[in-house]
Amino acid sequence: MFDYMTLRLIWWALLGILLVGFAILDGFDIGVAMLHPFVARDDSQRRVTLNTIGPVWEGNQVWFILGGGAVFAAWPPLYAVSFSGFYLAMLLVLIGFILRPVAIVFRGKRDKPRWREAWDWLFFVSGLVPALIFGVAFGNLLQGVPFHFDQSLRATYEGGLLGLLNPFALLCGLVSVAMLIMQGAAWLGVKSEGDVAVRARRYGAVAAILLVLLISAAGLWTLLGVEGYQIAGAIDHAGPSNPFTKTVTREAGAWFDNYRAYRWMIAAPAAAYAGALIAALAFAFAARRVALLASSLSVAGVATMAGFSMFPFLLPSSSHPSQSLTVWDASSSKATLSLMLVAVIVFLPIVLAYTSWVYYVLRGAVSEAAIRRGDDYYY
Repeated sequence: MFDYMTLRLIWWALLGILLVGFAILDGFDIGVAMLHPFVARDDSQRRVTLNTIGPVWEGNQVWFILGGGAVFAAWPPLYAVSFSGFYLAMLLVLIGFILRPVAIVFRGKRDKPRWREAWDWLFFVSGLVPALIFGVAFGNLLQGVPFHFDQSLRATYEGGLLGLLNPFALLCGLVSVAMLIMQGAAWLGVKSEGDVAVRARRYGAVAAILLVLLISAAGLWTLLGVEGYQIAGAIDHAGPSNPFTKTVTREAGAWFDNYRAYRWMIAAPAAAYAGALIAALAFAFAARRVALLASSLSVAGVATMAGFSMFPFLLPSSSHPSQSLTVWDASSSKATLSLMLVAVIVFLPIVLAYTSWVYYVLRGAVSEAAIRRGDDYYY
């Protein structure tokens, strides 16, 4: 169907699409969790925020599972190194994901203020921890991760959890937190009414402005203070998946080389900035749907910007740069990529159609008055 080089590019793009889908859809769930204790001041209002995501959060989280499955099937060395090297960080993310449904469901099991307040703050933690860890992970990808392979291609990770929490990575974590708060505020602006929606718009406008400033700071730091990775010499785009067949050099500002070589990639940072600024204005003028669309555009731009900057690298090695994993030497076989692509062509449209139908059926805002009347809301 396609040659090996094209299949590798397609699967790199598909992985990016899955991650963007997760960032946009589950991103507003995470953002709502972080905003929950602040935009809702009483029990009725907090039930409003919970019910804005209650019917959809499980489906949104599937995008994360699909992304992990795509890494496992299409990029086995990447899966092996990242899921073992980032084990403790991933465990924290999973704890956050587990806390979310537990907090949502258990909160209403007892009509005691302290009980519900405790679960409200655990719900907040279930959003803050994944948001921060995801940004920290991308910050470490840009700097490189300490790992290497032996002659049998067995990976050894040489770092630890505390090493991931370096200043640049924490800055990237703040980018992620601001971005997802903006996305959560945009979702609450559409799906809630009254005081909750008003407060969400205020927080969303602040988060959007902070996102612009934080992206600028992270970009400047990347240009001046982070050594990017470059492949020296010729590249065999259809060669075997073997990370030992290349030479990699490091140079300050190298992560910006793709934007010089492929000018169309500038669309990603342009979308990140334009979406955030438009969202800030839309929040200010209560243009709810515009804010959600602009915020989603910004989220897609930020996520895509990371992929464009690093291409063709998937996981750079800071300790053994020439053993870094790239699109050209970390994929499954041609037969595997071809077979899985057929499955994607068949099933991805079904997933998209079903997801669109669910959002159409569940359209409309959750009102505080309906919650107080005792209308049929699950949470």
